[in-house]
Amino acid sequence: MKPSPTLFAQLRKPSIHFIGKRSLPSTRHAAQPHPYAPPEFQRVFTPAPQGSSASTSSSPSSSSPSSGSDSDVPVYTHFWEAPSKYWKSRVNTLEDREMDAIMSGGASSTW
Repeated sequence: MKPSPTLFAQLRKPSIHFIGKRSLPSTRHAAQPHPYAPPEFQRVFTPAPQGSSASTSSSPSSSSPSSGSDSDVPVYTHFWEAPSKYWKSRVNTLEDREMDAIMSGGASSTW
């Protein structure tokens, strides 16, 4: 007798149990800063307007100075907007043989 097929043939019962029916709240909660956020973030916090998500940005500029005491530090939306010394390095460049290995699925080359 093979024990593993017998064990796998049984119905799997999850070890986590949820109590009660799942329901969504009828009203949205008020946006507020995290209680343990630094004071400068709590002062500057502005909740997102209703109907929009916090992940989208409506500012036309891609980099803008952050408000508060660090006003000289730019904030970048995408990594390539930052100076190349921060994201462009020798490690990030691919050689031709590495690119060929990637394009072929890695089966054609040995390292």
